[in-house]
This record gives sequence, structure tokens and C-alpha cells, in this order.
Amino acid sequence: MFRTNGRSIGELFERNKRDLLDCLTRRVGYEDAFDLLQETFVRMLRRREVGPIADEDAYLRTTAINLARDFSRHSKTMAKHVAPGDIPAEIAETGLDPSQVCEAKEGARLLYAAMKGLPPKCREVFILRRFHDLSPDEIAQRLGISRNMVLKHLRLALERCHAALD
Repeated sequence: MFRTNGRSIGELFERNKRDLLDCLTRRVGYEDAFDLLQETFVRMLRRREVGPIADEDAYLRTTAINLARDFSRHSKTMAKHVAPGDIPAEIAETGLDPSQVCEAKEGARLLYAAMKGLPPKCREVFILRRFHDLSPDEIAQRLGISRNMVLKHLRLALERCHAALD
């Protein structure tokens, strides 16, 4: 196991996970806190490639707080574009019977829940593609990831959204 400042990542994780999880849970809720906790430590691993970290505990806490802020900002953006109760105009204009309208609302609710359940980076890629109409290359450049990773995130998002609607 790799070491930073003489301590292994496992030791850092064990020492900080409870405090970070509590902090993240207060900010984003229990469901999403675990994903953000994992992302916090992934960033710690990436950061070690750049050089030593003077205060690893502070770095972890700051990273977790920043991830929670980003997550909240993205959740607000997603909520602005997709609301579970919204009925698309083309459905409302067709004069569908109430059972079809209820079915459409349920589908929108399931889709929203599936999107909310995606890992943060995957959700961000999906929103940029579907709601901002960015190409995979533009998303890759904006997020600093490879085009292949964008396609993997999109594939996962589509699989989960389709599964939620089945």
C-alpha cells in the first residue's frame, strides 16, 4: 500500500472516514456521501503524484467540502432542467387520458431518481450531453478526462436510466 508522509492511504482512510462521512452526509445526504467520500480519496491518490501534501487531514477535509459544493451545484442544475413532475409539452398537447399522463409522470420520476443515483462524474457527463448538447470531445475537454471515459460514463448512465424505466 502506498504511503504519503509516512502514512498509508489505509491509515488515512481509517482515521478520517467517519468525520468526512459525517461532514458529507450533512451537506449532501446519506445516499451520496459514500460516493463523494470515495472520490475524496481518489483525489488524494491523484494528488500524491504531484508532490507531498503538508497536512493530509486538512487536504482531505477541504477536498470533501469542495466535492460536496460541486455536487450541490450540479444537483441544482439537474433539478432546474429535469423535474420529476413535469410533463413534456408534446405529451400535454396530445390530449392523453389521465392514465397515460400518470404513466408519463411516473417515467419522469423514475428517470430523475436514476439520474440522481448516478456517480457524480457520470451524472455530470450525462447532464452535459443530454441537457447542454455537448459532444463527447467537448465534455472530455471541459472535465479534463479522456473521450473514452466520457463514453463509459454515458454508457453507464444510459444503462441505469433504461433499467430504471423497465
